[in-house]
Amino acid sequence: MSTRWAWGAAVMILALGALGGCAQHAGAPRGAADILLRGLDLEPDSLDPQKARSVESQRVLRDLCEGLTTLSRQGRPAPGIATGWTISPDGTTYTFTLRRDARWSTGAPVVAADFVAGLRRLVNPETASAYAAVVSVIRHAPAIIAGRLPPSDLGVYAPSRHTVVIQLRSPAQYLPALLAHPTTCPVDPALLQRYGTTYAQPGHMPSDGAFVLTQWVHGAYIELTRNPDYWRAAETHLAGVRYVIATDENAELEMYRAGELDIMDVVPRAEIGWIRAHLGNQLHIEPELGTYYYGFNLRRAPFKGEPGLRRALALVINRRKLTRLVLRTGEQPAYSWVPPGTAGYQTQAPAWSRLSMAARIAEARRLYAAAGYSTVHPLRFTLQYNTGEIHQDLALAVTSMWRQALGVRVRLQSEDFSTLMHNISTGEATVFRSSWEADYNDPYTFAQYFKSDFGINMPHYDNPAYDALVDRAEATLDPARRMALLEHAERLMLHDQPIIPLYFYVSKHLVKPRVTGWYDNSMDVTYSRELGLRSRPR
Repeated sequence: MSTRWAWGAAVMILALGALGGCAQHAGAPRGAADILLRGLDLEPDSLDPQKARSVESQRVLRDLCEGLTTLSRQGRPAPGIATGWTISPDGTTYTFTLRRDARWSTGAPVVAADFVAGLRRLVNPETASAYAAVVSVIRHAPAIIAGRLPPSDLGVYAPSRHTVVIQLRSPAQYLPALLAHPTTCPVDPALLQRYGTTYAQPGHMPSDGAFVLTQWVHGAYIELTRNPDYWRAAETHLAGVRYVIATDENAELEMYRAGELDIMDVVPRAEIGWIRAHLGNQLHIEPELGTYYYGFNLRRAPFKGEPGLRRALALVINRRKLTRLVLRTGEQPAYSWVPPGTAGYQTQAPAWSRLSMAARIAEARRLYAAAGYSTVHPLRFTLQYNTGEIHQDLALAVTSMWRQALGVRVRLQSEDFSTLMHNISTGEATVFRSSWEADYNDPYTFAQYFKSDFGINMPHYDNPAYDALVDRAEATLDPARRMALLEHAERLMLHDQPIIPLYFYVSKHLVKPRVTGWYDNSMDVTYSRELGLRSRPR
């Protein structure tokens, strides 16, 4: 999906039962018995479907917009605005039939041209969407993104008001799952032209989903109200949703205990023992398709052209200690890129991951010396990460392992999300913390990340052999052959070591007993439209 940017203020909460200031002004609206209160651990970077990139943005957008497809409770693609679709024998043409009762919150019908407009806008260089390349499999998308063709040449057509045809450069079995992602949502061309850059603001942005954006108080909350024109409005039990922005996980727990949140987006690791003992029946932990990693800037010294040095740093990290002693909430050590549980895929951990720590450290020291470093001449660099207790704790633990095993000297630099993103995009960051979560349950969402032409390839990994393997996988219809090519590509990438995978995510939520209909899945997608509320306890 998208890069996860969890961060928080460095605030020590002394009394879990006390009421925090943000809880007092951002909690339950007075008299709002049917308003669901969901925590959000980071303010969305945008609610424009074609421009938003963070997990938090997309969580809100899934309540506001609906694509041609949606996700089932199990995280699989299901009909959305499209009632169904057909696929050509060669796998390169998908034809979607739209439901005739789909309407915008303005009352206007949702038509095929709206989906064409949304996808053209996504790949239009003027939009500057970081997610544009996610639909690169659509015919002419790469050339449009590069500015060589106009957006009107995109292989998406509306032969009738209720038919969308998508033509692909090569077969893409993951397309229905991809089209459930908010990035591919439709837009209202008339309102987009009227409002321009303010299209995604309350009062301007129309919704074809279950809720409408009505208020956004930055730093505090986002208010959504039920959309009576949604095609499934009769099945929507909530009057609205309030996303409460709680950037400190301890403060979020405080609000949850005070009854000012129904669902917590993040569970504090430091309190997991107390939570299991006292709120165990409200705790939901589920394996999630996401990988937390440290990335190298492959365009500058000291890591440019030094795969052995990069591997030395990967070898000496004891991931089991990280997950058991630092994380403590069920995360699994990551030696590979694609998480276990990804549909049809076999995990591709490198052979060295099965060695003892003593053998790994010995090999790391050999590689470290071969790169020209020693205790007398140690490697020095800065590790940058976005502000947050978990990132700080992990950085301290990992850099301690590097220092003890190799003598590496690391300067830690904690910064806010926007500064970190700026430093990565401009090449100022040498080593940085990041992550990637699946946009759909297929290994291609992970494989595409390291293609040289993918806009969110943060380490700037560029290996023509890797690109060729992924392209061949994309072009094959044979599922077994496709998986074999993607697995080969991952092994090649891991050998080059552009990143150091640290752990695989689990989703962690606290859900009040009064919330009905809650479900978990590996995509960590739970639509508010499928939830309900019992009467709020007095």
